[in-house]
Formats: sequence, C-alpha cells, structure tokens
Amino acid sequence: MSETKEMLEATVKGLQDKIGQLNMDLKSKQQELEDANKPVISNKTMDIINDAINDAIENYNFDNADQYELDFSLDYDGKVQAETINLTDTYELMEAVATKIEKQFKIVEDEPTADQLNTQTVAEKIV
Repeated sequence: MSETKEMLEATVKGLQDKIGQLNMDLKSKQQELEDANKPVISNKTMDIINDAINDAIENYNFDNADQYELDFSLDYDGKVQAETINLTDTYELMEAVATKIEKQFKIVEDEPTADQLNTQTVAEKIV
C-alpha cells in the first residue's frame, strides 16, 4: 500500500514538473509568435531612439499653464491646493518626441506588401 502511494506521489511530482516545463515552453513560443511580425532593430538603434525621447522630454516646455487642466480643493487648514493636474495638450509633447526621433534617421518608404499589391491590382481591374 505505501509503495503504491509513493509511486503515485512520484508520478504526480513528475507530471507537475513536466507541466511546469511545458508552461515555460508555451510562454516562450507565445513570445516568439508575438515577435514574429515585429520589425527588427538593433540595440544601437534602440539607444538612439531612447536618447531622442529623453532629449525631447527634457527640453520640452512644461511651464505653459495653458496645457493643463487643474482641479482645486481646500485642505484641512483652509489652504487652496491643486488636487489634480492633467496635461491636456499631449499632442505637442508627442510631436516633439516624434520629431526628435525622425531627425535621427533617414526614413524611406516601405516596400508594398503582397496584400497591398493584390488590392491595387483588383482596384485597377475595377476601374
């Protein structure tokens, strides 16, 4: 009886280890699948992008009060305080970051994909 119990416990332990390994393999393959269609860039290119983002944000003028929406409240001492501060004009910040990044690279048009070429061919046949 105790041998059977020990065998079952060993089998359960082995199966749990196998499940753990399979779960790790599954996560690895899911990450590979997720990355399959992503464009590839080098570490050097990523460093250039990060530096451009940092530079754009560090040099951005956050002092323009018209870019913010403020909600005020009174604290317990009767002092007025800014309870929430929301940056409302995020487009300007995004544009500053994008411009800094674009200045770091020579940007070329993408080659048309097979789907785009097929769509263009079908459109030409219709016309």
